[in-house]
Amino acid sequence: MAATAAANLQARGLAAGFGFLARPSGFDIAQTLVPYGPTDSHARVFLVGALNTLLVAVLGVVLATVFGVAAGVARGSSSLALRGAATVYVEAARNTPLPIQLLIWYSLVTAAPPPRAALALPGGAWLTNRGLHLPTIVWSWPTPWVLAAFTACALVGVGGAWLLGRRRRVEGHGPSPWLAVAVAAGAMAVAWTAAHGRPEPPRLEGFGFTGGATVSPPLVSLVLALTVYTGGYIAEVVRGGLEAVPRGQWEAARALGLRNGAVLGRVVLPQALRIIAPPLVSQYLNLLKNSSLAVVVGYPDLVATFGGTSLNQTGQAIETLGLVLAFYLVVCLGLSAGVNAWSRRQARWADAR
Repeated sequence: MAATAAANLQARGLAAGFGFLARPSGFDIAQTLVPYGPTDSHARVFLVGALNTLLVAVLGVVLATVFGVAAGVARGSSSLALRGAATVYVEAARNTPLPIQLLIWYSLVTAAPPPRAALALPGGAWLTNRGLHLPTIVWSWPTPWVLAAFTACALVGVGGAWLLGRRRRVEGHGPSPWLAVAVAAGAMAVAWTAAHGRPEPPRLEGFGFTGGATVSPPLVSLVLALTVYTGGYIAEVVRGGLEAVPRGQWEAARALGLRNGAVLGRVVLPQALRIIAPPLVSQYLNLLKNSSLAVVVGYPDLVATFGGTSLNQTGQAIETLGLVLAFYLVVCLGLSAGVNAWSRRQARWADAR
């Protein structure tokens, strides 16, 4: 295979190697999270495409988890209407092709009214055929410093809550984990005040919206399709994990006087997480890999930009597709290793208890 590839490259006058990464790309990209222009290199194209792919993956994982957990819990509800609605959603999401769902969502988003007849959404957002217009926050501090301060506060809150919760589980007493959350929230409020954060809603001016942030129709439709499709599979994973917990655990918790929400959140769901975690990470990996269908609606992800336009311009098919495969491999293995490590830690803690 290597000899054949080398002979074919030589016959076509193509030099193998990654020197093309330093050459100017010569094309523009509609949506970027970092500054980019046609004079930037193909290495910059790889960075832009990778960030766009990770953006879709993060948004999809968060929203699909919310949809999936809600639908999975609803499928075990005592309410016939709620259980029936969840069943219809799960069966429809799991038994229709993802590309068809993607095209349907894209058609619905692009069929939205023009800016002058925009649909008002909760939170000051607007939906038009040009995309989703969201409010943003304007800071007097540089944005990276604000993000760093908020990230530090969030890490302190999560770490403190975990430590206090572990102490209460081991010793049986101690401060509530919510104390750390309250301290972190207070620190975030102080950082917000110091940075003079103020909301900037989108405003209709002329033939379009100004201010705020605009999410393009391809990104909106892609995230919605991945959320709905993967959420149906996550719902089945959650339902199976909840049903695997012995019914005696439910009955014992109710005998202690706990309400249904407390029974689910404090007794059943923590036990089901050990069962849910392995198949759940598989659904996350599927979502990440399915995001490569972004080319169907014209979203500039890594496959469409670096694995598509850059490949066509440079002719370095082996190198470009190899880098794309390496990116997905590294991200998927990293995510899988993280979730598996967490699952093993939960199993050791449960066995020790």
